Amino acid sequence: MFCQSRHCFKSYYEMIKSLLLSDPCIALQQVARRTIYSSARRQVDNKVPLKQKAFQEDNGMPVHLKGGSVDALLYRTTMALTILGAGYVVYELVKAAYPQKKD
Repeated sequence: MFCQSRHCFKSYYEMIKSLLLSDPCIALQQVARRTIYSSARRQVDNKVPLKQKAFQEDNGMPVHLKGGSVDALLYRTTMALTILGAGYVVYELVKAAYPQKKD
C-alpha cells in the first residue's frame, strides 16, 4: 500500500495537498490513518527465556527476592511499613483503652 519510491512520495504529498485544500478534517484523518498503518514496527528482544531461567534456578533464594536489588528494596520497604503500621495500630488501641480524664 505504501511504497518507498520517489514517485509514491510525490503522489502521497499531492494527495495530502489536494485534501487539505478541500476538507482539512478528512485530510487529517487520512494522514493519521496512513501514518499509523504504514509505520514500521519496532523489534523488541524477547527476554522472557532469560528471566525464566534466572527465576527457575535453585540457588536457595526466595522467589520474591530473585529480581535483584530492586526486589530486596521493595521487600524491606514493605516490611518496614507493615511493622510501623502494626505498631501504630497497637498504640491507638492502647490510647483508646485508657481514655484521658477531663478536667
